[in-house]
Amino acid sequence: MAIKVLVVDDSSFFRRRVSEIINADPRLTVVGNATNGKEACELVKVLQPDVITMDIEMPVMDGITAVREIMKIAPTPILMFSSLTQDGAKATLDALDAGALDFLPKKFEDIARNRDEAVDLLQKRVAELAGKRFYLRRNNSPLSAIKVLSTSPVRNMSAEVRTAAITATNTGRTGREPALTTKIPLRFRASGKKYQLVAIGTSTGGPVALQKILTQLPANFPYPIILVQHMPATFTAAFAARLNNLCSIEVKEAQNGDILRAGVAYLAPGGQQMMVDGRAVGARLRIIDGGDRMNYKPCVDVSFGSAAKVFNDRVLSIVLTGMGADGREGARMLKANGSTVWAQDEDSCVVYGMPQAVAKAGISSHDLPLDRIAEYILIELGLS
Repeated sequence: MAIKVLVVDDSSFFRRRVSEIINADPRLTVVGNATNGKEACELVKVLQPDVITMDIEMPVMDGITAVREIMKIAPTPILMFSSLTQDGAKATLDALDAGALDFLPKKFEDIARNRDEAVDLLQKRVAELAGKRFYLRRNNSPLSAIKVLSTSPVRNMSAEVRTAAITATNTGRTGREPALTTKIPLRFRASGKKYQLVAIGTSTGGPVALQKILTQLPANFPYPIILVQHMPATFTAAFAARLNNLCSIEVKEAQNGDILRAGVAYLAPGGQQMMVDGRAVGARLRIIDGGDRMNYKPCVDVSFGSAAKVFNDRVLSIVLTGMGADGREGARMLKANGSTVWAQDEDSCVVYGMPQAVAKAGISSHDLPLDRIAEYILIELGLS
């Protein structure tokens, strides 16, 4: 059965353009069009699409408000189309906060090097998001038992309470939904390793995942953190500023020559590569041109690989949700030098691509649910 897509945009030209691309893929079919957010909310209830593409600026009801409403009435994977401006960056981040899962530039020439590549990317993004309806239902349900497990210290739960929580989580599940709790470790013990750096790489779904982790870290966090998020150049400054306002630690867009300081998270600037340079004590960041041959700018492999050379076995690295396999080779270098590699587990990922690549290669020592990663970081570092 083809994946049903609802296209929402106030421009008839853009609706037609997007619909033609989607319908050209035999896996996908456009089942409806809406000219504003209010129409979209009404059509979602009738058409029950698997994926929605959504513009941000529309009359009657804008895209951000529409995302919030859709997440209340019928949680559905939403792909936002955004302008690559500072205002567009802020609005897109607001849409992701509201529940949208991913975004693409509205100007297709900004997506890829040629039209065929842009068409292929849009079709793949839509198809990838189609399987995330159950993910959204779990994460938007106030009664979700997974929330109980995620916010309660399970090591202090009785066996009866744990069993009840797991039973509640599985109640009402259809055969298509993955198990939610079987992979969640009920106990986590620190390895006893010594660290000097935390490194995190992510892509699709990353903005929300990073926010969830970083907002749980204390202001006196004892190590620097490097962050690599696949994101356009005009977005990273706005994203770093948003995280900085929300977090107890300092978050900044990395600049060439930045000295790594404890309690500061450095976000790789979009369109460029971020490398760790020098020696472990007094290490600096080197920001270089993204390179025409590189698929990702910034690239997790580049940053992780450079961290492996400088910090050897003293990096705690984490690969989060994202499409593709970026981070696998950098993580391989970190592990070969004795550093620790974790991956986000499948159930909590928006796209289980990058973490899966690391897990399947046997590189990650733990595959962890997003809601527990910050807690486990603090345990591993001896802070909890």
